[in-house]
Amino acid sequence: MINLTINGKAVAIDADPEMPLLWALREDLQLTGTKFGCGMALCGACTVHLDGQAVRACSTPLSAAAGKKVTTIEGIGASKTGSAVQAAWVKIDVPQCGYCQSGQIMSACALLATKKAPSDADIDSAMSGNICRCGTYGQIREAIHAAAASLTANHKAA
Repeated sequence: MINLTINGKAVAIDADPEMPLLWALREDLQLTGTKFGCGMALCGACTVHLDGQAVRACSTPLSAAAGKKVTTIEGIGASKTGSAVQAAWVKIDVPQCGYCQSGQIMSACALLATKKAPSDADIDSAMSGNICRCGTYGQIREAIHAAAASLTANHKAA
């Protein structure tokens, strides 16, 4: 059994420790918001947070998550940053097909956790590993700026 915390809930998974975290999330836990894209950690569709760091779930063995906190797209909205990013995504109308968007949001949240007011260059660098076949990169950048502004405004108001 591999014990870990998924979106704040302790879980035990009876699976091969070398199985990719992605398959444990999707198949064993039915958390299907994290998508399979390329299977080689190149496209970013499978991005989740492992102890707050963005990782590619398709190439992260389940054993690497043992005893750690995993946050998926299903749980990111519980945080202030996740909620702000998701709200900005809706406001800016970022998704077209939507397939990559959970990974995009997870990467954006990881960026905003370390850079409260990222520049375009910061965003481009942080998001460069996430591919959007629909080409919504301009909207993604705009949504990240909007989320950052929202978080800054909320912080000043508090």
